[in-house]
Amino acid sequence: MDIKIEKFKIYRQKQLKSKFLHRIVIFDLIVPSDLLINETLPFLCMNDGQDFEQLRLEKIYHNFYQIINKRHIYIGIHANEKRLSEYGTIGIPDYKNRGDLAAKHQNFVLEELLPSIEKEIGVYSKPSENIYCGFSLGGLSAFDLAWENPNVFSKVAVFSGSFWWRDKSYEEGYDNDLDRILHKKVKKGTYKQNLKFWFECGTEDETADRNNNGIIDAIDDTLDLIKELKQLGYTDEALKYVEIKGGRHNFDTWRTVFPEFLEWAFTE
Repeated sequence: MDIKIEKFKIYRQKQLKSKFLHRIVIFDLIVPSDLLINETLPFLCMNDGQDFEQLRLEKIYHNFYQIINKRHIYIGIHANEKRLSEYGTIGIPDYKNRGDLAAKHQNFVLEELLPSIEKEIGVYSKPSENIYCGFSLGGLSAFDLAWENPNVFSKVAVFSGSFWWRDKSYEEGYDNDLDRILHKKVKKGTYKQNLKFWFECGTEDETADRNNNGIIDAIDDTLDLIKELKQLGYTDEALKYVEIKGGRHNFDTWRTVFPEFLEWAFTE
């Protein structure tokens, strides 16, 4: 359905058949009302686009265009029952083999979804300003996809990221420093120029504290990842950490901070 609301249009429940994921993928678009043919704009891709209503994105975008009015294309990619397979770290499933289709998800986004949208609406991606974001496991996936493709995305935002993602269970002798997959990938990686990061955690994201240091794992894992990024040379200018006192692992918290993320994404 095409709903014109002042400076943008919303297209809900669009479909694209994916040869990589072997399914029809549903996605939503938000585009400026006055698109120009062959215009080049930043693309904001979001995992778990099926949560459009829970995030109240229509209201958020109404306010965004009133205050900031930075023209871009929003793409909300819907997940389905294969979410635990399609989201994860590319080429490295966790100890339960979750994330085994993460590489296919990457291929879908880069080789099918973005080219299809460019062709359909006649507007082209602006890689120097493209952004990826996600929540929880979708946030882990967003970080990893942007990390692997800094030529396509310049910023990534993670809300309550599942940075606990590990290749060994606790029963198998899990070690914080050795077995968190994304932390190891970053540690072995190299500095990627112009890539910037935004992280959000809530102080009540969870109660687990596996190393008994008085800090919940969600915050510990995020701060540890930031440390690894700093070891590679990223400065505070490229790293934004937002901790929400009383924030929880849910859309009530995420929708509250989403406007702050949009402001960072398009003004910093």
